[in-house]
Amino acid sequence: MDEALRHPGVIALIVAGLTIAAMLLVDHGPWSRAKVQPAHVALYHTTGEAARAAGADVRPTDPKSAVEPDRPGPKTSPTVNPVTP
Repeated sequence: MDEALRHPGVIALIVAGLTIAAMLLVDHGPWSRAKVQPAHVALYHTTGEAARAAGADVRPTDPKSAVEPDRPGPKTSPTVNPVTP
């Protein structure tokens, strides 16, 4: 029995079992219950929905003026995923 417990496969199974038990305890324990939110918070899914409900206009920012000077200092690298309107 002593020799069987020293086998790497048995050790791996024991570690895997303990890890799965710990994950189940953390994910489904009493502290991971859904948090109750007040109605005004739970009513809207996005900030835009809440702003429109309050009567605000949600518009994109104005484009940069052509006569505006460049920012002083070194140039920054281009964005990886540029957002095109």
